[in-house]
Amino acid sequence: MSNPRINPFRHEYFLGYINQVYPQFVKIHFPSSVLLNGFTHQGQEFNGGLVGNFVVIEGDKFGFLGRITELSLPESERLSLNEKAFQTSNFHPTGRIEILLSFDLYDPFSVKKGLTSYPNIGAKVFVGSGELVQVYMSRFGVKDGESPEVIRLGHLVSNPSTEVKVNLQSIFGRHCAVVGTTGGGKSYTVSRLLESLSKLDGKAILLDATGEYDGKYEGMKSIEIGNGKHVFHYSQLTIDDLFYLIRPSSKTQVPKLMEGIRSLKIVNLNKNKSLFREVTLPDNTKLTVETKIEGGLLKKAGSDKRPYEEFYFRNISTLEDGNSNFDIEKLTFQITQECIWDSASRWENKVKIDMPERWGERNDGDVSYCISLISRINNIINSSIYQNIFGFKKEFTDQDITKVIDDFITGDDKILRLNFGNIPFDFQVREILANAIGKYLLNKARCKEFKNNPIVLFIDEAHQFLNKNIKDEYFDLKPLDAFDSIAKECRKHGLFLCISTQMPRDIPHGTLSQMGTFIVHRLINPNDKEAISNACSSANKNTLEFLPILGEGEAILTGVDFPMPIIMKFDKPLHEPNSKTPNLNNNRKKI
Repeated sequence: MSNPRINPFRHEYFLGYINQVYPQFVKIHFPSSVLLNGFTHQGQEFNGGLVGNFVVIEGDKFGFLGRITELSLPESERLSLNEKAFQTSNFHPTGRIEILLSFDLYDPFSVKKGLTSYPNIGAKVFVGSGELVQVYMSRFGVKDGESPEVIRLGHLVSNPSTEVKVNLQSIFGRHCAVVGTTGGGKSYTVSRLLESLSKLDGKAILLDATGEYDGKYEGMKSIEIGNGKHVFHYSQLTIDDLFYLIRPSSKTQVPKLMEGIRSLKIVNLNKNKSLFREVTLPDNTKLTVETKIEGGLLKKAGSDKRPYEEFYFRNISTLEDGNSNFDIEKLTFQITQECIWDSASRWENKVKIDMPERWGERNDGDVSYCISLISRINNIINSSIYQNIFGFKKEFTDQDITKVIDDFITGDDKILRLNFGNIPFDFQVREILANAIGKYLLNKARCKEFKNNPIVLFIDEAHQFLNKNIKDEYFDLKPLDAFDSIAKECRKHGLFLCISTQMPRDIPHGTLSQMGTFIVHRLINPNDKEAISNACSSANKNTLEFLPILGEGEAILTGVDFPMPIIMKFDKPLHEPNSKTPNLNNNRKKI
């Protein structure tokens, strides 16, 4: 036995016998109701056989850890219930026990994944030792030969003297979701996780949706967004992100917008100089043709296509890299330059001759289709809200959010807080910015930049950012799905997700199903409970019945690396988030 001091089958802990066995639970017979009472043994308190308490079952080859979920009396004894009977009679209760895990009978700390066998009828049941349960919890998610990074989160609800110390990898290694109604303690839990992570020299990026995590966390760098000092420069946006802002219609405006962006990237790459190419005519004479670039614009009307095409195919990887490295203030003018006929023509002897090597003149019909697009772009780049967030009229500097993220990844800071609290809710700018940050981190993860330096991405109030779509003027939906992609593919790349939300029903099912660990505070809404129940394993559904009665700070900790769910109360963090509800009594007039 790994620890001779812990014997889970001491006769002093005896409760009763198994009298019925089912696939996921067993029933227990208590020879006497006295056995349900709490007691103290060798200085350790035991709560006896109460609902929610842990018990140990002694099988033939394996031991089993379970939790009492139901107590009742036989029908004949229920009929004789009265005050006098309670004082003089000894009742014989029965109960139901949810089997949580099995372990080696001679090595109690060797936990077996899955139930390979079941206890027999007549197997003895004992009160679970808090010390035994504590050791189990600290070993969850630890592979053979690993040294666990254990953090203290709180204590068991059923036994406050039993600390909950778990392996850091078991919490974040398969993504984590912190859920619960308002006032249940989510913010305190997230703050506690941030503190625990920083103590173990882990790194975390926090998208603070409301600005409540303003405490002086150890090693935290805080960035305020929305005042114009730190921006996510538009040049760091992907073309897809830019489309979320501009919202072009897919059939008429997207082609012109793409051509305009491509032309401006050529202008930028060729440093505002015209394009030239030498061509050979049918009579073998040489001729230099030109694609005009003037005033920062590529002027297609009447220009020769061939220099453009040669330059494009020579630099196609740079021009089609999906980045927005061009002068966006020229975009509306360049879109007008794209509204031309596809080819030019000339008249000779009253015969119209096509000139496919040249672009035609202005096409007023195309211009009319793009008027609303041009108007939207002008509104966006001249809006103070967008300028303070995307820096449309600024140069890229070291104050850029992407540069701050890069420095954080390689630096000594442990927590990077990006405060969204001052960003307005207008124009879906919060969702677009959060998605752009998520996509930036996603691309870095795909490039293996977090493989040796893992990072946990915390998203507070995740329902504000996930499962969101952008509509264009023709009501076509474009999903903001960066975080969904992170959840599905980035665990192996070292980028872990921890979302916090009071409305799990609003989180995409695909994202929620990727969460390997759940910290579930009080939930009342049936749709929220169903969302969590569907995302958790079926073996934990009995435990989820405790959700409506959990107190403040209490939660169910469950997940892939937890062979059993843990009903616990989180410790208060050192830095309490600013999430208290204002007191209505403060409005009373002073007399």
